Amino acid sequence: MSKPIPTDRSESVFEDYKHEYDAKQAAVEANRCLYCSDAPCTKACPTHIDVPEFIRKIATGNLKGSARTIFEANILGMSCARVCPVEVLCVGDCVYNQMGVPPIQIGKLQRFATDHAYAQGWRLFEAGAPSGKSVGLVGAGPASLAAAHELRRLGHACTVYEKRPVIGGLNTTGIAPYKMRADRSVEEAEWVLGIGGVEVKTGVEVGKDITLDRLEREHAAVFVGVGLGPDTRLGVPGEDLPGVHGAVEVIERMKLGKLALEGVKSALVIGGGNTAIDGVRELAGLGVPSVTLVYRGSEAQMPGYRHEWLAAREAGVASAFHAVPVAFEGSGRVQRARLVRTDAQKKPIAGSELSLDADLVLMAIGQSTLGQLLSGLAGVLVDKGRIVTDESGATGRKGWYAGGDCRNGGKEVVNAAAEGKAAAQAIHRMLGGKDA
Repeated sequence: MSKPIPTDRSESVFEDYKHEYDAKQAAVEANRCLYCSDAPCTKACPTHIDVPEFIRKIATGNLKGSARTIFEANILGMSCARVCPVEVLCVGDCVYNQMGVPPIQIGKLQRFATDHAYAQGWRLFEAGAPSGKSVGLVGAGPASLAAAHELRRLGHACTVYEKRPVIGGLNTTGIAPYKMRADRSVEEAEWVLGIGGVEVKTGVEVGKDITLDRLEREHAAVFVGVGLGPDTRLGVPGEDLPGVHGAVEVIERMKLGKLALEGVKSALVIGGGNTAIDGVRELAGLGVPSVTLVYRGSEAQMPGYRHEWLAAREAGVASAFHAVPVAFEGSGRVQRARLVRTDAQKKPIAGSELSLDADLVLMAIGQSTLGQLLSGLAGVLVDKGRIVTDESGATGRKGWYAGGDCRNGGKEVVNAAAEGKAAAQAIHRMLGGKDA
């Protein structure tokens, strides 16, 4: 199904940033929960997991029931327990925050229940009676995985087309290894698709190896969950020098193989979002002596999560705020970056240039969108690279649906899971099925 990944990957040096609970710790934490009837934590979750219900089941020793409650709402509950920004979602909305009491550690409790389910090999769901209908899914990332699992529960055959040799999408190639490693992501993807009846074709690029017309002919519906594209570039001199890379490209190399950092003494990561923060934390964790985040705005203006940036600072990462590169220089490879200072509106200030040494530069200023993949299909609207859909994921062309980053522009794994599941239910209705 998925090509085996090397065991000696660069990411293997990282340990979990948030350690898991043992049984006693989980029981103590679960018994702190107030089991709120209106549960703001549940409302804050894009997949609307019944948080009080799954925590109550942990407290009563019903781990199988707890895991089922989680996976019923979010089949990617194992990875989301690790990678979700719970501080701004469920945990951030825990009522204890309003009482001056530490909030319930929902993510750790979810991890405790889902990890137990994986360790025990529980198969909690079965494929539905065959409908005779087939659905094609483009991309093997979180959105498509969630959609395929739901479609199989509803009885529809599924074929997943993935251009990479490995499955799991961004969970496999891009999630920070101190949150989740690539092999765990592949394990989850195979567990999700283990419901049976899903054909996975890796090394197949839609639009190149198989046409959109053929997809439409071979399937009763198509779900597109292709994520985002290559790293965006600044368009400044020296950007093509060896040693200047896209952050997503380098993170993928670290996740799936060995990243050569010998001789790298000073690294710069350009950007202020979560990818940039992941990049500086990872380079610091891999032993680069000097790592600096360069952002055109202030620390307060960074779009990345505050708690993630604080962890980067604790790891020794330096910062250059209100600065933007205007050129990269070096003999044969990058050696320095020329920067210019910016004002409060992030506009360059004339005559304010400075220089920073850099043996390695990662560009983390965004990724291109892949909505153009469907731009040739009549009825499909693409706006600023994003595929436009209704709330169910339906495009303007009958039978075509989309979810995940190609639709939302780059949100969390949990958003992709929610969109994939909702689209699967909409496809089921479109194919004549009754509401699940």
